[in-house]
Amino acid sequence: MPRMLDVSDEVRTEIGDEEADRLLTGDNAPGSYDCTSCRTPGDSEHERTSTVLFVGDETAVLAFAHASCLPSQVVQVTEEQLQGAVRSINGSAEPTKSVPEQAVLGVTSGLVLIAGELHPALVVEPTAPIARPGSLGAGDDFLPLLIEQGFMPVSQITEVPPVRHGWSVLLAVGQLHAILQPGPNGGQPVAWWQAHQPLQVTEGWRAAANKHQQVLMFAAPVGSIGRQPREDLLRDALDKAAANGQLVAAAMPLAGT
Repeated sequence: MPRMLDVSDEVRTEIGDEEADRLLTGDNAPGSYDCTSCRTPGDSEHERTSTVLFVGDETAVLAFAHASCLPSQVVQVTEEQLQGAVRSINGSAEPTKSVPEQAVLGVTSGLVLIAGELHPALVVEPTAPIARPGSLGAGDDFLPLLIEQGFMPVSQITEVPPVRHGWSVLLAVGQLHAILQPGPNGGQPVAWWQAHQPLQVTEGWRAAANKHQQVLMFAAPVGSIGRQPREDLLRDALDKAAANGQLVAAAMPLAGT
């Protein structure tokens, strides 16, 4: 069935006419998807959907978004944001024709109660398993990679995790823009995760962030947390992931206001 897809000229140029046409006829496009901008479900059979191509130095990932959230476009990102997050969708022997599976980091904001005090938190969960860069295996190395970066495994959420110096959370004009990590060789910080459209946070979250001047980041493998509509359900999912040994955490200074 034809999809209600928008494929911009710049995306078509990058993926080629043949691949673009296959998407438009529904051969390679998903029916349902998680919007890469707002992280809520979409359906390319019933609502206008944008194709968004994230391009790194060596890798490209084709993702999908509600047309009301993002126009179809090519987005340049760092290779670090894409490495290990790409697997082919169709197993094509022609690498230039294959469309990578959408594998992006979903980020949810919420307030987490620790020792009687509310702390602003970000919960990060990929949409697909994250393999170690250069690995040919199908395993999920998301948590080991973060532990190597200094994140601490969490078995229960009873205290604030240690500060991860060099990392920070960028908040500007009350909106979440990026999670920054140290640059190579001590250079300027670079985006570990960047919002393709700034994310709104609640007044309570922003007030808590300004009070503590830091944000807690919790990360879990795909399928551990899921989309939770309420903060109490999010906390339940975090506690369950921690008890199952599937949660790492760190505190990060707040950059911005």
